[in-house]
Amino acid sequence: MITETSRRNTVKVLFVDDEFIEFRALKKKIADLSEPAVEVEYSPSIGDALEKIRLARFDLILLDNRLLPNADFRETVPELRGIGYTGPIGVVSTDISGGYFQEFPDYGVDFRIGKDEIDAQALQHIIREYVTYDVPDFWKDDYSI
Repeated sequence: MITETSRRNTVKVLFVDDEFIEFRALKKKIADLSEPAVEVEYSPSIGDALEKIRLARFDLILLDNRLLPNADFRETVPELRGIGYTGPIGVVSTDISGGYFQEFPDYGVDFRIGKDEIDAQALQHIIREYVTYDVPDFWKDDYSI
């Protein structure tokens, strides 16, 4: 039997991008991430992502800005929220400088990040900021002294 504590030691991330090579690149970039343990699943489309979310729990979704046939996150994120996903969603894009990215909170997006900015340290920061999980004891301050 898996306890809540042991289950929470692994952060489950769903990476949604229509280019599999982007998923492979992400896996290589975060291979050095040791704490917390991260399990990344891949979805090539918003439809596939919706099915996976219905079947499993994910702690974080990293979503490519443009997924065909949808225009951008302004269409895809409401679909994810519409099926009841309440966890953090980060929009990932090659270029996050477009003015419409300023509207991301209005569509249920928690953060945006450039594809070139994602690495082990960035993902660790995102998890600390947006995902609740058991903090290792050596990170906790000792107030018993």
